Amino acid sequence: MKKFIILPVIACLALPSRADKIWTLQQCIDYALANNITLQQNKVSSAQSDIEISSAKALLLPSVSASTSQAVAYRPYSQSTINLTNGTMTSTQSATNYNGSYGINANWTVWNGNQNYNNIKKSEMNKQLADLQTKETANSIQQQIAQLYFQILYEKEAVKVDSEIVKASRLQCDRAKEMYKVGSLAKVDVAQLEAQVTQDEYSLVSAKSQLESYKLQLKQLLEIHGSEELDVVAPSLTDATVLKAIPSKEAIYATALDIRPEVQSGKLSIDAAKLDEKIAKAGYYPTVSMNAGIGSSNASGMHTAFGTQLKNNWSNSIGLSISVPLFDQKQTKSAVKKARLATQNSQLQLEGTQKQLYSEIENYWLNAMSSQQQYRSAKSNVESMKESYDLVSEQFRLGLKNIVELTTGKNNLLSAQQQMLQSKYTALYNISMLYFYEGQGVSL
Repeated sequence: MKKFIILPVIACLALPSRADKIWTLQQCIDYALANNITLQQNKVSSAQSDIEISSAKALLLPSVSASTSQAVAYRPYSQSTINLTNGTMTSTQSATNYNGSYGINANWTVWNGNQNYNNIKKSEMNKQLADLQTKETANSIQQQIAQLYFQILYEKEAVKVDSEIVKASRLQCDRAKEMYKVGSLAKVDVAQLEAQVTQDEYSLVSAKSQLESYKLQLKQLLEIHGSEELDVVAPSLTDATVLKAIPSKEAIYATALDIRPEVQSGKLSIDAAKLDEKIAKAGYYPTVSMNAGIGSSNASGMHTAFGTQLKNNWSNSIGLSISVPLFDQKQTKSAVKKARLATQNSQLQLEGTQKQLYSEIENYWLNAMSSQQQYRSAKSNVESMKESYDLVSEQFRLGLKNIVELTTGKNNLLSAQQQMLQSKYTALYNISMLYFYEGQGVSL
């Protein structure tokens, strides 16, 4: 049987409280958005970006540190020990000498070519990029779930069609056996009908197997374990739903350029790359920094109390330093060139993203338009094939048609029904994606 769409299962979600319920499309999407591991990881990345912003802002503040050092010197063969403390030489007869120092120092980068401020802006952009990546992942998950959901709906109807075909085949086979008994039909024709019943039953089994396979994929997508059954709601779909108005692809594209996260991410990447240029150019500018400190010390061998030594040795300092880059082995120049190339690359990536977006919208639009046209034709064809098959079946029962004509009529009907289902759900899926790209939620 012709298949609708092939979808890889790529998501991993937590176990739901009730796995045997019938899921609607919106319930599947809501559950996935709340539990998908990739989305959770993106949220962690966003939280990490908040920390990076805080760290970048902290670089605007001065750094303050406290220090102390304690030293003991032992000179067992020296008759006297000379100590130099704050410019004063003292002598002691002790072979063991002790010195201590204490200090608090502060450093503050006053200006470094606005590098610190630009780093803050860059961190904020990284945060926005992380949030946009989360939205991209959410959009991808919704599209994947919708694709699989439509597959299941398609196969459920395909099973119904095959079931009706099997019923009709069995009925014809039973009639053929009666006709054989009265001598109006050859045994070889009965054998052919029995083989046809077997073939139709095989097609039904295959369709059911494919349906269960899609359901299994949805279970795996939702991370439902065990033997619990899972099914989806089959909504009532009228011709008006299948043949609903399709928006202009140009209008959809214009809207998508403003709201799609991949486009916003591309534009933001260009801004971030330009900011990297400014950060790299900071290497050409001098760095101005201030430092200040307070300190004191004490030593043994002094005929002064500890507190008095600390008071007498107390010192304060403050300074300003300017570092002017003269030659850095072309490191800054190379960094600026790399940043400019990164900007060009980001611009090219944005152009590629926009072209890819238009291509996706155009494909959905063309598929939706052609599928609607095919659905109109296929529906009329099914009605014609149904009337023709019913007529051939009746004529076969009366002995006016042979087994070849009967089989041909049934195969034509089956093919027409499959084409109608194919065009129906292809149209529904592509129309749904067009409205999704326009900013609306995924729905039937």
